[in-house]
Amino acid sequence: MKIKVLGTRAHIKLQHTLHSKHTGILCDHKIMLDLGEKEFLSENPKAIFITHLHPDHAFFINGEEKLKPENACLIYTPQNPGKLKNLKVIKTNKAVYVDDYKIIPIPVIHSLKVKSFGYIIEKKSKRIFFSGDVAGIEDKYMDQLGKLDMVITEGSFLRKGGMLRKDKDTGQIFGHTGIPDLVKMFTPFTNHIVIIHFGSWFMKDVEKGKEKIKRLGNKNLKIEAACDGQEFEI
Repeated sequence: MKIKVLGTRAHIKLQHTLHSKHTGILCDHKIMLDLGEKEFLSENPKAIFITHLHPDHAFFINGEEKLKPENACLIYTPQNPGKLKNLKVIKTNKAVYVDDYKIIPIPVIHSLKVKSFGYIIEKKSKRIFFSGDVAGIEDKYMDQLGKLDMVITEGSFLRKGGMLRKDKDTGQIFGHTGIPDLVKMFTPFTNHIVIIHFGSWFMKDVEKGKEKIKRLGNKNLKIEAACDGQEFEI
């Protein structure tokens, strides 16, 4: 499976030459995960899976840009509040099959206002997980991850704990947890973690940020910061 990272910037003003595009991942030029930039449509994927309807993951959701009829590719999302014609709502653990791929939506805690999924992508014996933005994942869903060749997750905050808030009425957490927490969360399932969706902390000194991320790994766990356009093969 070939993985191309299309964009690595979070919903922030700061950017870098190698980190200017919002979130997007492409598997074998067929399966796209998140659509943070309109230009990603030029890759002509067979299907697109959106983690959640925030504009740095779904460029069209803010109303300033529209999906046009010629964008005939089917787009799967956790919800469709605008009832856009080419968005198809998928359900928790309801696998979608596209050619040789099996895509499984896994609920992720992130926002109080929009529903969020991460996606397991399986092709034959290869499996990856793309988390989207994460405040947390319930244990009952973590247990479904199994052995993964790669986890691609977010880097909004380097500090432990990230930036989490709690709803005063329900007690529900939301926001972004920190990279150290994500590393701890996903280490039981993989030996390779790729970080994207970088916050302002990273853009202020990219080289130092990359080194800090790398140091979170060890001889049995590779952790790396990806850049726009970077490719991986698993």
